Amino acid sequence: MNRHILKPLFQVVTVLTLLVVLSTSCKVGKKYTRPELNLPNKLEEMSIDTSTIDDLAWWELYTDTILQNLINEALENNKDMLIATARLKQYMAAKRIASADLYPHLKADFHAENEMENFGGNNEEISPELELKGTLSWELDLWGNIRWGREAAIAEYLATQEGQRALQMTIVAEVAETYFILIAQYDELEIISQTLKAREAGVNFANKRFRGGLTSETSVQQAEVELAKTMTLLPVLERKIRLTQNSLALLLGTYKSEIDQWTGLDEQEMPDQLPAGLPAQLLERRPDIRKAEQELIAANAQVGVATTDRFPRFSLTSSFGRENDDLGELLKSPYWFIAGDILAPVFQGGKLKARQKVTEALLEQQIYAYQQTVLTAFQETNAAIMTVRKAQEVYQAQSNLEAASRNYQKLARLQYLNGVINYLDLLDAQRSLLDAEIQLNNAKRDELLSMVFLYKALGGGWTQQ
Repeated sequence: MNRHILKPLFQVVTVLTLLVVLSTSCKVGKKYTRPELNLPNKLEEMSIDTSTIDDLAWWELYTDTILQNLINEALENNKDMLIATARLKQYMAAKRIASADLYPHLKADFHAENEMENFGGNNEEISPELELKGTLSWELDLWGNIRWGREAAIAEYLATQEGQRALQMTIVAEVAETYFILIAQYDELEIISQTLKAREAGVNFANKRFRGGLTSETSVQQAEVELAKTMTLLPVLERKIRLTQNSLALLLGTYKSEIDQWTGLDEQEMPDQLPAGLPAQLLERRPDIRKAEQELIAANAQVGVATTDRFPRFSLTSSFGRENDDLGELLKSPYWFIAGDILAPVFQGGKLKARQKVTEALLEQQIYAYQQTVLTAFQETNAAIMTVRKAQEVYQAQSNLEAASRNYQKLARLQYLNGVINYLDLLDAQRSLLDAEIQLNNAKRDELLSMVFLYKALGGGWTQQ
């Protein structure tokens, strides 16, 4: 490169280097600190062990391969998940834009023109002009305005990333929840179908006994009423199944609503223990809490931006290149210049100060929102821990009830055949057994769902497979 260009370029680089050191030495504004949260020492009557069910990846907790395939399909095709992924790309690019403002900007320009002038009508003159130049511009971040903007952009990007993780955590939980509800409905449909067969057999049996003179026609009518009553359960349950299938299809991002295979509730595996860990761990595990904190960091940075907007701005501009009206002489005609500008707000009717107060108020709101998010997370976790414990107790009680009802039904049938009790007593025993079977099925479903809710409450489910 020609020495006429090297000398000014060297001078510009020297000045820029000195100003880089100067501009990074000062940053006006308050550095972010996490608000006081006053966390409790433990969660809902749980030990303060550091281990947690969240240490398990979702495919380690949900060992049913059919459920695993459904979750994977949802994470790939769920439309909300795809929107979140696209939004993450948007904020990643925005972060890059904010970071680029910290550095000098260099652009090149080639300009050619041919201008005709004719002063007085008798002095026609054609003036060509050629320019080849580079322009270097840089706004000095003396007060931290650009750095605060960059910090806000990074926090917004990280908040979006945590939001995507929180959405994934929710999708994993919702697919598992919907799947368990659906197979519970399938199991209930099987219980009712088996009961219908028993009711039909009961009607035939009552007819035979009536024709044999062993019982009255009332028993036949009672058996038929019980059969008709059981049949009314089918359309209600089939409607519930269809709605649940539609909900699952929406989660999977598909139009197909049926699943071809499933694993019964009794075959689902659950961990023997569900440790909850320490309260402070929730702040690091749950992506929704981390998202709220990043939004708080961004709000704090916006206060820094608004504060430094009230300070003067300094910028440097340097241009160098070639300029001539003859292409052959273009490379022999160097030029350069360097300029500095100071732009200071003098009077704007209090707008900048008011804008700073707006960001400070938004920061205050975000602090409360963050504290509310943490508080809600703890309440959800405590409720989930309690629900797991009570769901296990309910399932055990329902198991005992179902076993007792089954024995009672067997005894009642035997006593009816021997003429000890009437048909109404047998029907009562059969109704009790049906109710007990359905309630036991629901209790098993609720036990599985309580595990899903606890796992989600502890921040589990956002790790990619």
